[in-house]
Amino acid sequence: MPATDRLHGTLDALVLKALSPEPRHGFGILRWIAERTDDVVQVEEGSLYPALYRMERDGWLTAEWDVTDQGRRAKFYSITAKGRRQLTAETRELREFIAAITPVLLPA
Repeated sequence: MPATDRLHGTLDALVLKALSPEPRHGFGILRWIAERTDDVVQVEEGSLYPALYRMERDGWLTAEWDVTDQGRRAKFYSITAKGRRQLTAETRELREFIAAITPVLLPA
């Protein structure tokens, strides 16, 4: 798999996982990823929103406007059945990739 595909797949998996428990708006997705990775993974808005639009177009997500806890209007994204299947596939591929490179990165 080309490196750019792996980067997209990783972002896709993180976003889909963030939406698994409940719908979230963009900032909520960014916050969820940062919190779960102890702030190691910081996704930029410029990467997130094109990915969200692509995943919505591909049928992995649905979106609807609602109001945040702070009273602001925001688009909330929800994972679809197709998105859950994609998350399963992405997770499997990431695990295989990690398993393949781990021996290479271990001390010789």
